[in-house]
Amino acid sequence: MNAQPSDAPSAPKSAPTGARAARKRQAVVRAARDLFLREGFGVGMDAIAAEAGVSKVTVYNHFGSKEALFTAVVAGALDEPLSEAAGDGHTEGPDLALLVAADGPEALKAALTDAGHAWARAVRADDEGRALRTLVATELHRFPELGRAWRAHGPAGHHPAVADALRTLADRGLLEIPDLEVAVLQLYSLLVFPQMVFEQYGTELSDELSERLVADGVEMFLRRYTP
Repeated sequence: MNAQPSDAPSAPKSAPTGARAARKRQAVVRAARDLFLREGFGVGMDAIAAEAGVSKVTVYNHFGSKEALFTAVVAGALDEPLSEAAGDGHTEGPDLALLVAADGPEALKAALTDAGHAWARAVRADDEGRALRTLVATELHRFPELGRAWRAHGPAGHHPAVADALRTLADRGLLEIPDLEVAVLQLYSLLVFPQMVFEQYGTELSDELSERLVADGVEMFLRRYTP
């Protein structure tokens, strides 16, 4: 097993684009996630490429380094509960399209509350996401360069779906956000992080307490960012 943090040059100036490239990128992220969970960050890039069914060159063309790939895996897992669909065709997580389409303050509050409840339920049901968070905490001690790569990515990059939704709401004048990175972290801190932290340590939140956390979190967030 290759325990080195990276064995390739830094990320390319621009990653491949187009539908075919997007499918390959998704396959690489999925393969890396599976292998990181099974073997840790020390898994080799050759193994990731083979698992994804692509060449090692393709992996580096998309990500440039294993640190960048690991960051993409974790960022994708953080936002995954926002878009996962159940087998019956219904969305398990919140519908951010409804959130950004809110046509006024009251509609925004209702949409954000509904999104928060769905988001909390999805996070609490995500066993693989919980395992990945444990892996990150473990590997950051073994590979300090992962922490540097993660910090350089920035909160908006860690949570792209939420950052895009908040940016759109600000552009429409429904929110006033002077610092997007702070707003992203505050929204996660109010609606999601309590759900993660308590259950990560084996304490299960009741549904009633989870709902109260979301309702109060939405109130606090909107008091800060409503124009």
